[in-house]
Amino acid sequence: MHCLRFLALLVLLLFAQAVWAQARGLSLSPVLPSAFAGAAFADTESPQQSSTPEQSGTSSAASKQSDTKSASQTTAPANEGALPENQQPKRILGVMPNFRAVSAGAHPPPPTPKQAFILAAQNSFDYSSFIFVGITSMLAEGTDAHPQLGKGVGGFAGYYWRGFVDKTDGNYLVIFALPTVFHQDERYFAMGKGGIWKRGFYAASRIAITPNYEGHNSFNVSELLGRGIAQGISAAYYPSQTRTVGAILTKYAYALGRDALTNVFREFWPDIATHVLHRNP
Repeated sequence: MHCLRFLALLVLLLFAQAVWAQARGLSLSPVLPSAFAGAAFADTESPQQSSTPEQSGTSSAASKQSDTKSASQTTAPANEGALPENQQPKRILGVMPNFRAVSAGAHPPPPTPKQAFILAAQNSFDYSSFIFVGITSMLAEGTDAHPQLGKGVGGFAGYYWRGFVDKTDGNYLVIFALPTVFHQDERYFAMGKGGIWKRGFYAASRIAITPNYEGHNSFNVSELLGRGIAQGISAAYYPSQTRTVGAILTKYAYALGRDALTNVFREFWPDIATHVLHRNP
């Protein structure tokens, strides 16, 4: 219990630090991207026996079909609300998007290119993304992170569209384009069980390891290369002082750190919600 409370506090502090770093111009893309599909549940049908003697082949088949349909209708509502342990919600606290998370023990098939494109769009154009970019843009404008962009409404607009482009091109590269080329699944598959350090290391390491379409672990080219390309693109529209190799590498490191932290937060959110906040995830 104390470990979970400490982890919750640590995650919140790191989250605040990431937001501040983004506002200072290290990365203006949103902290919380997320998963496309959860587990699929199938209702099981119980075989039923006819209470009347079999009159003919036709009447027997009709009776069995009717009994099976009745059993399916009876059992469906009982199983419909069943959720696996450590269920990953689509949104954390009802606001933060968590579309890319897959609950522990679930094994959905890899997303098709169309599904990956939709997932990237969800993470890019969700209402929370516009709000988050607005917050980081106000902080950046207020602290004069890029003096060349100016102050006031004009400066805010300059920060905002750059932050939104950062977020959008990064999402489409990491979630859709490169995974489609390299046949990798960029959703986060939660572990859900085990010690805190084991799960934390697993979650953070997913920026370097991800399953391919065959379900085998592979080097996460989509994440590492995608974030690098996105940072390279950003050099074309940020002020000149952020176009140095050192500045781009710093932003790249923060982008990877942000994604690792997001995975850790996803992994432990069901535990934090249940044991610390005493609510459903």
